[in-house]
Amino acid sequence: MSNISLIIEERAANIGNFMVGRLLPFREKRAVGPFVFIDHMGPAHLSDHENMDVPPHPHIGLSTLTFLFEGSIMHRDSLGTELEIKPGAVNWMTAGKGIVHSERTPEYLRHSDKMLHGLQIWVALPKELEQMDPNFTHVEAEDIPAWEENGVSYKLIAGEAFGKKSPVPVYSPLYFIEIKSKAAAKINIGKDLFGESGLYILEGSIKNGEHVYDPRQILITNDSTLCEFEMAENSTVYIFGGQPFPEEHFIFWNFVSSDKNLIEKAKMDWTNQTFPKVPGETEFVPLPEPRIK
Repeated sequence: MSNISLIIEERAANIGNFMVGRLLPFREKRAVGPFVFIDHMGPAHLSDHENMDVPPHPHIGLSTLTFLFEGSIMHRDSLGTELEIKPGAVNWMTAGKGIVHSERTPEYLRHSDKMLHGLQIWVALPKELEQMDPNFTHVEAEDIPAWEENGVSYKLIAGEAFGKKSPVPVYSPLYFIEIKSKAAAKINIGKDLFGESGLYILEGSIKNGEHVYDPRQILITNDSTLCEFEMAENSTVYIFGGQPFPEEHFIFWNFVSSDKNLIEKAKMDWTNQTFPKVPGETEFVPLPEPRIK
């Protein structure tokens, strides 16, 4: 019997200056463990006059995880951070009670052809930490735990699993794992997982039971402890999940909270421009109209 309870297809979403593939949230599944939002950026070919320019915008109640496969993004935030993220490294920004940041193509790449490809992820904070002070951590690619087992390559990008721990400072029990196969391989990692678990296929394919699943799909497991599948050659998958929170978390735009009043306050603060500013930036993304979901 298959251990797949739900299949989520990547859906196109416009983030302002290019399209992304939205994976979470989904109408039938708002979160997987503490993971509440996943966007697949690209792969986008940007010409010498095309650049990523996401002006300052706010967040509350979450941590963002940016993980690139190709390209480069300059991150600036209201803490004064100014740092370029490159493939394989992790930008982990915790908004807590409120942070503002921008994401742009670095200056030295703005007049040349370039690629942009990666994942942008939101991880909700536990209720008791939603109003913590904001902070930012950058972890270089070489500091991410990586190993090979039976010809399969693994990376523990965030959280704890396989008896290992990523240096990314998470705030609840979770895991975000990369698995790459050059040759076909059987994977059985259920004993190392816990809570809710999802699997995203970036390239190649996997087989579970008699079913074959292709790229740009998220598979949600019935039971993470039974996570077993076959990877085709030259495949890459990402497994993410962890302990779900006891209370519901609401999302409006870039705001996540278990308390709708905090979201309403954040909306008013952003409208009144009382959030902290990103040094050197004067633009900002205006508050949209949709309701809390």
